[in-house]
Amino acid sequence: MDRYGTDVLSGDWRVPKRGRATEATADLGVVVEEVMTDFVGEVVAVDRDLDTLTLEDRRGKRRTFPLGPGFLLEGKPVVLVAPIRQVAPAKPTRTASGSVAVHDTKARVARASRIFVEGRHDAELVEKVWGDDLRIEGVVVELLDGVDHLESVLAEFGPGPTRKVGVLVDHLVPGSKEQRVAAKVEGPHVLVVGHPFVDVWAAVKPERIGLERWPDVPREVEWKKGVCAALGWPHDTQADIARAWKQILGRVDSFADCDPALLGRVEELIDFVTAED
Repeated sequence: MDRYGTDVLSGDWRVPKRGRATEATADLGVVVEEVMTDFVGEVVAVDRDLDTLTLEDRRGKRRTFPLGPGFLLEGKPVVLVAPIRQVAPAKPTRTASGSVAVHDTKARVARASRIFVEGRHDAELVEKVWGDDLRIEGVVVELLDGVDHLESVLAEFGPGPTRKVGVLVDHLVPGSKEQRVAAKVEGPHVLVVGHPFVDVWAAVKPERIGLERWPDVPREVEWKKGVCAALGWPHDTQADIARAWKQILGRVDSFADCDPALLGRVEELIDFVTAED
């Protein structure tokens, strides 16, 4: 063997035994070793102004070191740098209803005027789409618990020039009970509008829950239960119906997820109760 035959300078002889240092972010919770002091600890703080980081060992002892080279991460040399600042996401320019978003504005003190809807699901859908607009305008939405109570509710409320009432009802079609009730109560300070659907669920576009159209439900079957049954969803209890509605409402992000027959009517009510005489 030629004891002098090996060129000790061949290859990259300058590479350190542990390899060359690579850049790594000093994220909170990362465990590193400072090579000059052999101090091993978890990154618990990073000061960008002072360009330092603080390590805490398993006994709770803390030491502060300059950011940069001189650390081992999982046994490999690293150059620690401050984590990238998280940039806050841009604020939306439009509300769910499509209106221009107004940021950093407190909700207006509630008006005397009101919008009444038939039930909780109607109120939740209106809030999901028009909630931001209603708070800016100071409009409160209240429940009727059925159109049959409308006359008594209005008698107690006492509509007037500064106490207007807008009412949203389901299935407002010619010859319906809802139309007869509306004809009795409408006046200069009361506006009743409605959509043609048997229930407000159907005002959500069916494709949002994977349907081409809402199921046909026999007249003798309660519509919501019939829909759930047709879709194979549990429907025996009120809790089942509530869960089904939660699933449907969860697919609504904006006005684009609702039928125009509902959109126009709600906008009409908001304009009516906020118009200045």
